[in-house]
Amino acid sequence: MQPYFFPYIGYFQLISAVDIFIVYDNIKYTKRGWINRNRILQNGRDVMLTLPLKSDSDTLDICKREVAADFNRVKFLNQLSGAYRGAPYFTETLQLVEQIVSFKDENLFRFLHNSIVKTCAYLGISTEIIISSEIDIDHSLKSQEKVLALCDYVGAKTYINAIGGIELYSKYMFRLRGVDLKFIQSKPFEYQQFGSVFVPWLSIIDVLMFNSTDIIKECLNVKYDLIEVS
Repeated sequence: MQPYFFPYIGYFQLISAVDIFIVYDNIKYTKRGWINRNRILQNGRDVMLTLPLKSDSDTLDICKREVAADFNRVKFLNQLSGAYRGAPYFTETLQLVEQIVSFKDENLFRFLHNSIVKTCAYLGISTEIIISSEIDIDHSLKSQEKVLALCDYVGAKTYINAIGGIELYSKYMFRLRGVDLKFIQSKPFEYQQFGSVFVPWLSIIDVLMFNSTDIIKECLNVKYDLIEVS
């Protein structure tokens, strides 16, 4: 998977469901995707939370992009404080986010990798996380062929992808390589958000603000289906 900026809970369900999670660093940055932005709740509606990047070519890989030198971490945290002050788990969640955004490395991939690792540790997810470029395969391969090469290298018997990738992969090609292909689909997970109409699938920050880690851990383990395509 690509690294995302404080992704929604389904991303962490995927990490929790596997033995090895391979995160791409040598893959093209996707503009207006979820790599450096996500949604939070503010005044009862979803708003975008963005990690500003240094101006550069959008053709560069994620590992070649940088966080903007003028990224105002205090302003970022103040935005979260204004949005979530009074949430039941505000203090501990803000402490986690503060620890993550205070990471000083300006490399975009390393910043995101650190945030994913720190959040997994907070949630008790012990899955091994491997950086794709550190695996000895032909990194000029693309899409499904690259995934299959990574599966071969780590000896995978099953490959699980997010449900959004269901049209991208061929069960037949995976079976030829001795790998079962499955997709993870999150089940609805609704909780109180200041008594407002529930806004689903926001950043993990929103989930952490309103739920205990015990509730979240239960959701990580049971609130999804593994789907096999015919």
